[in-house]
Amino acid sequence: MEVARTEGDELIADYVNCLMSLDANSRPVENINPSSLSVSAAAQIQTNIPSVLHEQSVPKVFVQAGVEETDLEPVLGMEFESDEAAKTFYNEYARRLGFPFRVGRSRRSKGTEEVLIMKRFVCSKEGIYQKKPSSEGTRKRERMSMREGCKAMMEVIRDNERWVVSKLEKAHNHHLGTCTRVGYLRSRGFINASDKANFIASDTMMLLRQNAFGQGGDAQGLLDYFKRMQAENPAFFYAIQVDNNSCVSNAFWADAKARTSYNYFGDTVTFDTTYKKNKYMMPFITFSGVNHHLQPVIFGYALLIDENEYSFIWLFETWLEAMGGRRPVSFVTDQNRAMAAATAKVFPETCHRFCKWLILSRSKQKLAHVYSAHPTLKAELEKCVNESESIRSFETNWASMIDKFDLMKNTWLQGLFNIRQKWVPVYLKDNFFAEMSPTQKLETMNDFYKKHFNTKTSLKVLLTQFELAMASRYEDEVEAELDTICTSPILKTASPIEKQAALIYTRTVFEKFQEEFVESFGCHVYKVKDGAVSKFNVTRDDDALETFTITYNAAKSMATCSCKHFEFSGILCRHIIAVFLMVDVRILPEEYFLRRWTRSAMRGSLLDEDFDNNQVACQASVSSRFNDLCRDAIKFAEKGAKSTEMYRVVKAALQKVFTEIIASDKTVSTGAHRDAININEEIPIDDAMNDQSLQDPERKVTNFLGQLLGSSWSPM
Repeated sequence: MEVARTEGDELIADYVNCLMSLDANSRPVENINPSSLSVSAAAQIQTNIPSVLHEQSVPKVFVQAGVEETDLEPVLGMEFESDEAAKTFYNEYARRLGFPFRVGRSRRSKGTEEVLIMKRFVCSKEGIYQKKPSSEGTRKRERMSMREGCKAMMEVIRDNERWVVSKLEKAHNHHLGTCTRVGYLRSRGFINASDKANFIASDTMMLLRQNAFGQGGDAQGLLDYFKRMQAENPAFFYAIQVDNNSCVSNAFWADAKARTSYNYFGDTVTFDTTYKKNKYMMPFITFSGVNHHLQPVIFGYALLIDENEYSFIWLFETWLEAMGGRRPVSFVTDQNRAMAAATAKVFPETCHRFCKWLILSRSKQKLAHVYSAHPTLKAELEKCVNESESIRSFETNWASMIDKFDLMKNTWLQGLFNIRQKWVPVYLKDNFFAEMSPTQKLETMNDFYKKHFNTKTSLKVLLTQFELAMASRYEDEVEAELDTICTSPILKTASPIEKQAALIYTRTVFEKFQEEFVESFGCHVYKVKDGAVSKFNVTRDDDALETFTITYNAAKSMATCSCKHFEFSGILCRHIIAVFLMVDVRILPEEYFLRRWTRSAMRGSLLDEDFDNNQVACQASVSSRFNDLCRDAIKFAEKGAKSTEMYRVVKAALQKVFTEIIASDKTVSTGAHRDAININEEIPIDDAMNDQSLQDPERKVTNFLGQLLGSSWSPM
């Protein structure tokens, strides 16, 4: 089970995987087995290894990350360009010899900056385990220790811009190549994924399971929670995955609100795994997006303990089933090899992107010593990524930044640049991501953790607090909806276009549109081609060097811009608006108003208009038909709950429909076999769930509508 990988392992493996998917000269992705990709694959990165002699005749070798020398041995005086490069080198050395290692010690300089100046990498069997005395009456589980007093280590110290090996011990006091830690072996390619059933979970896996389910991995509390939620609302969906030892490895659930929200705003989805920043946090994951008020919405929740490609595939497929099988247009995840492989298999036609905020956040750690030396670098890096409006400007700004701070040999920045097509927004403008501005950042679950969670929080308490947090979010959504309905935005011009947008968009989205509208007055428009389809060049006052090309079809009053802002965010850019104002377009075509951003985003037809999808649901399993009908019933409930009058109308309609359903059921089901409904086919249902009330079709519908619309409702 792939949980004991070091940070350097994950970075290199992810980096190589991304290079393979982007470099036209590399092998096709389909020829790569992600589960067997090991650190040694980094040898494809071409680097030179110059050798020099130490002043005292001690061999000194300068090594860059990703070296191709697989037989290189550590020696005193060996130099590295960074501490991460030294860690990567020692990781490869440990892999070849067959021993696990860890960072034993590190030291920072004294003073205000506290720059890292020393790191010591030691064998994981270093040190002697000392049992801590326990208080009387307490009984603690005995833990197996790896410590055997091994002295093997490599220490590097910082010497200006280089890291030099200052201390070295190669001898081990134990046999090499016999480590049984599955995380260590798996991450280094010693065993295949098919052999994982032969190993017991690693210490990290056990820790995560205990954090999630309590001592011993007891998941009964979680199952009770699922049953209670489903009893309150049959549209609640859950699924549990178990490992070969019959222990719960992963769990997924989605409430009715999450499934309904996906119908409206599921075009772009973020797979939020910010818990990975702290291995002691509960492995809580969310599928999230953004609604028509630019607020975060949740599409599903998961506890992911067994973090490998197979688990991600199971989770993605389960989530997709809960969401009715409709895949998102775009999918944002962390930079992780297993996630990327699973995404490619489950969402082959979805645009997959690495989260730029997580990459920039990780850069703070990777470039800490560089940031200390160059305080303005962080701001310039973020500006280059977020504010570059074209590929040319991004690459120019990047090259200028690298040259300014003399970072040509920085492997972290070079690696980020090599995979820029997978995370820098300007390369992904052809795809919709619902991002209105470069600085827009969806609230992550990490914020929720900081407020409500610590290592001693039980799962029961976490779920309770999470329900309260979600209720607060729903209240924020209602307040934003009321604000849109009851108030009018302040217009800054008398333009009919601005008035039209104010009537169609929600308040929050209109404010974003208004920014683009106002900025359009600062654009200079030049016609460069006449005809039925004309072309214009647009520049801004503050940046005459950046030119955008607009293609305008006069017959359809439609235009496209080379900046691709509309394709990326869903609202018109200032460049197209400037052209429309010049050619006297007074009303925008309705194609420029995406329904998901409008006041009526959630006021559409009660039933799905996609006939093909309904036909598929009709021919699918009992659970698929049940889930599809639940989604429609929820839409009825949402409409009926808005007012007393609507409640009466919807209730009367349901009573009439129910009478017709019963009559039809008696006709169709005469002498026919009735299928039993199991809306969670992945999970064994206990005797309590096999109650006779679930086997009676008439009572199934009665119970469902009764729970949905209130206890006072009756079918006749």
